[in-house]
Amino acid sequence: MDYTELTTAFLGEPTPGRAAPRVPGGPARLLRDAAEPIATIGFWGRPAYDALAELGLEFLTGYVWGRTAPMGEPTAPVVVAAFGVFEPGLVTSLYEQARGLCTRAQVLAAREAGAVASLHELLPDVPTGDVAAAVELLRRATDVAAADVAGRPLFAGLASLPWPEDPLGQLWHAANLLREYRGDVHQAANVAAGLTGVQMNLVTEYWVGWEPTAYAGTRGWAPEVMAAADADLVARGWVADGALTARGQQQRDDIEAQTDAALERVLSPVGDDLPALTDLLDRWSAAIVAGGAAPPDPYKRVSG
Repeated sequence: MDYTELTTAFLGEPTPGRAAPRVPGGPARLLRDAAEPIATIGFWGRPAYDALAELGLEFLTGYVWGRTAPMGEPTAPVVVAAFGVFEPGLVTSLYEQARGLCTRAQVLAAREAGAVASLHELLPDVPTGDVAAAVELLRRATDVAAADVAGRPLFAGLASLPWPEDPLGQLWHAANLLREYRGDVHQAANVAAGLTGVQMNLVTEYWVGWEPTAYAGTRGWAPEVMAAADADLVARGWVADGALTARGQQQRDDIEAQTDAALERVLSPVGDDLPALTDLLDRWSAAIVAGGAAPPDPYKRVSG
């Protein structure tokens, strides 16, 4: 997938007239959504794509190797387990292909350099003092999170890396740390609820308001696998007539609540500065979206 194909597949304008996503807006969720374009600039930004392309990676191989590399060089089943919501054969194939193209050190360096270059291109006039203040607040949270990494493999890998020297690189790293921490605990809540990897996607589709399989299909799952997983959700009483039942809605709401609860301890040191931090990150992320370096579709932004 070259950058033109990437732009067409993921960075296109949202469907006109579609209803807003059905997602609650608690403080932890609002911060997560505000930081998402900053955290993921290492995949969507054109300079970031080009840095990985110089190593022979395209978007999908760069995505899998780039997110895995902070954890070291685990075997493919470990990567499948950490990623969770992606089809195992797809992740395995992309991971093994990517490792044959460049080393861990190379992909880590390219990912950071590309993210920094992308942010400098998209946020050229952001005051250094504002960036430093945002990083300081984010580090209050990520430092607490780093003190206990049990059950959080993707976060633990990132937390083991040195912080970038560039201020915008530090902003990206801090946002990425927070994103992977939330992702790890969110996946744990899904697993505790008895959902398989494909069902995590399907239940989120129903919960957010996606068209059936529109989100899960982008994670590599075959139609027959999604159909079987959906049939199981129906049998368990989570889904009926193409929508979440009252039980399914409550279960998915509980997953979100458990995810947010796991963030309370981490975000507590930010204190009363949390709304201002969220607003600042949201404004910077809006500039990134306007610059074409993050998905403008709100459904894509909230589906984590």
